[in-house]
Amino acid sequence: MAHSTSDSVNVLLYGLGAIGSFYAFILNRCDRVRLTVVARSNYDAVLKNGISVDSKNHGKHTFRPDRVIRAPSDVAGSHFDYIVCTHKAFDPRGAIIPLDPVVDGTTTIVVLQNGVGNEDPFRERWPGVTIISGVVWVGASQPAPGVVYHTHSEHTELGLFPNRSLNDASLEESRLQTFTSLLTAGGTYFTTFADIQPRRWEKVIWNVAWNAITALTDQDVSSWLSSSPDAVPYTRQLMNEVIAVAKGCNVEVKDGLADQLIERAQKLGTLRTSMQADREAGREMEIEVILGVPVKKGRELGIDTPRLEGLYVLLVAINRQIKDKRAN
Repeated sequence: MAHSTSDSVNVLLYGLGAIGSFYAFILNRCDRVRLTVVARSNYDAVLKNGISVDSKNHGKHTFRPDRVIRAPSDVAGSHFDYIVCTHKAFDPRGAIIPLDPVVDGTTTIVVLQNGVGNEDPFRERWPGVTIISGVVWVGASQPAPGVVYHTHSEHTELGLFPNRSLNDASLEESRLQTFTSLLTAGGTYFTTFADIQPRRWEKVIWNVAWNAITALTDQDVSSWLSSSPDAVPYTRQLMNEVIAVAKGCNVEVKDGLADQLIERAQKLGTLRTSMQADREAGREMEIEVILGVPVKKGRELGIDTPRLEGLYVLLVAINRQIKDKRAN
């Protein structure tokens, strides 16, 4: 893809799984973007064949990013206006260390990950940067390296994780607006929020239930909800535990959210989750940012979360088994 030069926007996408590949596809459709992607397990396939996307919303496309690299150190010293982080949050602090060579004082980091508390490691490591926090409602899978299937689900929720040290809210707002202009040009749907944290917590309430339960039971959501008369009440009680923690953290959560999320899931039919897919494939699961943070915040606040804690302890044990097998 040819790009203009005077108003080019240099973007590094870090984490080229299914979701990362989808956003690479969107950003690549914007003529202003000069796109560099960090590919690890799928590096050889993407370098040779590009990225193939089969989308129910956008059709079938194969494209080549401007640069495909194995690690940020391959382009050390390069300036990037935006670093879009779509890597799995298995190790929130350790996973971002490789970005050191490409983060400078004018970099904006876009965090598009599951979980809550994801922004904190970025702020701790690079106190001066602008952070855009995003909630991803995109259905995508990568059945083969560099080959992505995208369902109808496509919505990104964005907002600033304010940097109090900058004392320049207008600068951060302009960086958010520039990034959303890239998504507009790429043809994807998004919404911006003055406070993104209620949206992040709503997604984690959704993920705590469906990701954790499907990973443990190996059932899709519909099968789980119809498995016994106790399934729906249990799910509602589990969600309400996480809602109580969110409210304890002064996050505004709308009334009746648990029932709304259960009703939404019931309308989706067969729903299998990323955590379920990770366990099936013998990959590490995102336990800490989805379940661990709410569990630990609940403990700090003195809020009882017995159902949440039970799921957390069981999934930590399964994750340890997965990691031990991969190490051997």
